[in-house]
Amino acid sequence: MSAYASISDLSFLLVEPSDTQKKIITKALKEAGIKQIEYANNIEETLELLSSFPPDLVISSMYLPDGTANDLINKIRSNEDTEDQCFMLISSERNRDHLENLRQSGVLAILPKPFNPKDLQRAILATLDLIVEEEIDLEMFDPQTLRVLVTDDSPLARKHISKTLNSMGIVEIDFAENGKEAIEILYESEFDLLVTDYNMPEMDGKELTNAIRNDASLAHIPILMVSSNAGDSQLSNIAQEGVDAICGKPFEPSVVRKLLAQMLNE
Repeated sequence: MSAYASISDLSFLLVEPSDTQKKIITKALKEAGIKQIEYANNIEETLELLSSFPPDLVISSMYLPDGTANDLINKIRSNEDTEDQCFMLISSERNRDHLENLRQSGVLAILPKPFNPKDLQRAILATLDLIVEEEIDLEMFDPQTLRVLVTDDSPLARKHISKTLNSMGIVEIDFAENGKEAIEILYESEFDLLVTDYNMPEMDGKELTNAIRNDASLAHIPILMVSSNAGDSQLSNIAQEGVDAICGKPFEPSVVRKLLAQMLNE
């Protein structure tokens, strides 16, 4: 897949039961430069296609005849043959609770209906970023030896963050399920970067950040916080208290790449 060089090389699977929406989304994809588009009407058809001809990106509606996009992403992520599948949602759903599972599952984008063509283009480029691995350019670190601790209570989120970092040439990654576990690991080994979720049991991202910044032996570690509530004022306050950068879920690899370059090249 690293041979892919442009958007026109990508193959997409559109999961949409509505013929009208299929036409609208197909038109937008073709205008964005996508030439290879397959179709499925429901979860069953999607899983069959993924088992034989996995696309570079699945684009799904929220509500399908045999379930929801949440059901579909859970089945995809629970199968080792498809767990790394790039996924995007296009839906008129606005309920944050209904979307949270998708955010945690590492979807590349959640676009509204009707969607902005520019937002669709960004999601397509995010797919290309993950497929075409390009080592991040760091002045003071070799990405291959950069030591990162990813802290998130969601296994799916940890996996997606890891995959995104891998696409930048970062391979030395350890994991913690919450802030308390992260602190224990930080005392045992040295790390160049901490990527942490905000909402976690035992010790959340804010408490973890405070603990690190108040410990002379750990205070130097750069912290990137990843949260589905990245726009909340509460998180902007945390940024002032010691987090080096905040990134939303779902996040684009290009955004993470830029943030890490800024943080680690300072």
